[in-house]
Amino acid sequence: MIEREAGRLLVKAPLIMANARGLLEAGRSALLAGEQVFDFSEVTEADSSAIAVMLGWLRVASLTQSTVKFAHIPTGVRALAELYGVTELLPLA
Repeated sequence: MIEREAGRLLVKAPLIMANARGLLEAGRSALLAGEQVFDFSEVTEADSSAIAVMLGWLRVASLTQSTVKFAHIPTGVRALAELYGVTELLPLA
């Protein structure tokens, strides 16, 4: 679901409700101390659960001395973040 490539955590599964729990756990397992960039460039499908997963990764990062940033957020997810008023909570790489 998530692979470490070129210093980034490449998300390789759809960010949808069916995968949300697995992606949340995979992201938690992948977090290391320091800055981590979750790269969504290979995500082909996403729904509102993507916001919950991203916020979950941020919460875990704050407990593990990590800093999380997001790259290539899908357009639909960015639009949802704006609609929900949480855009400023999602740090971009």
